[in-house]
Amino acid sequence: MALPRGRSKLVSSLIAVVAVVLLVGGGMERCSADDDHTLDQTIELIWGASHTYFFMDGNTETLALSLDENQGSCFRSQDMYLFARIDVDIKLVEGNSAGTVATVYTISEGPWQIHDEIDLEFLGNVTGEPYTLHTNIFANGIGGREEQFRLWFDPTTDYHTYTIEWNPKYIIIRVDGKVIRSFKNHQDQGVPFPTWQRQRVYGSLWNAEDWATQGGRIKTDWTGAPFVTYYRNYNVTWCQPSPGVSWCGAEPKDSTHFDLTPQELTDLQWVRNNYMIYSYCNDDRRFNVTEFPKECYLD
Repeated sequence: MALPRGRSKLVSSLIAVVAVVLLVGGGMERCSADDDHTLDQTIELIWGASHTYFFMDGNTETLALSLDENQGSCFRSQDMYLFARIDVDIKLVEGNSAGTVATVYTISEGPWQIHDEIDLEFLGNVTGEPYTLHTNIFANGIGGREEQFRLWFDPTTDYHTYTIEWNPKYIIIRVDGKVIRSFKNHQDQGVPFPTWQRQRVYGSLWNAEDWATQGGRIKTDWTGAPFVTYYRNYNVTWCQPSPGVSWCGAEPKDSTHFDLTPQELTDLQWVRNNYMIYSYCNDDRRFNVTEFPKECYLD
């Protein structure tokens, strides 16, 4: 079931139900909806509550975020996490989505100048052109680690699974299980890595027409509003250490427990060879040879 684009049809077709569940407590298994945990117990609507809808898509509880010329919408998890895997199925805005940005990301809530953040941002485009998946990583307030990808499918016609996996050795981003990006912990080489600040999970749909589509040259066509993005099958899995280790933060530095498998390395190279359209580590217009971030020379 897909929600209709017209505002009156959109509102009238929605039924308030439970959609999203996060893992609560210290267990290590993937968590999903149960009778004891409902949406209002696990997430908070930060802004645009009137633009946030919950409905049953068949037997699947689904959250819809919408955007019009007046306002977008955003939710966040009530709980915060240190080392976890976040999986969510998303179906993006159909048709002319220029200027819109849908997100799923994690962020710490301490002082901004030392904040940590892991971003997945889906930059809309005009009808018939591909979405751009924009990723970035902040650690200790330092960002500028942008990488962008085209997707090998149309993300508006069906749900696809997007994953942020954060452990003490890597930040890994997956699409439908395929690794598209890995950022390794090189703190011993002076590269900041998020290891101590808990982060909260967010999802949003908002207007960024000043930069999102072709650098802001293509603006949002509000005659197509409301724009809608759908989220479902949202799960958080606590990081699982190797046997005998008390928790992931205590994993020995020489452990291979979190290393990528040969198949994951193959997938990573395939995506980067065929679908990566930008990496800060390849941007010699932004950096000269002596200014590239240190991690660009490691691994």
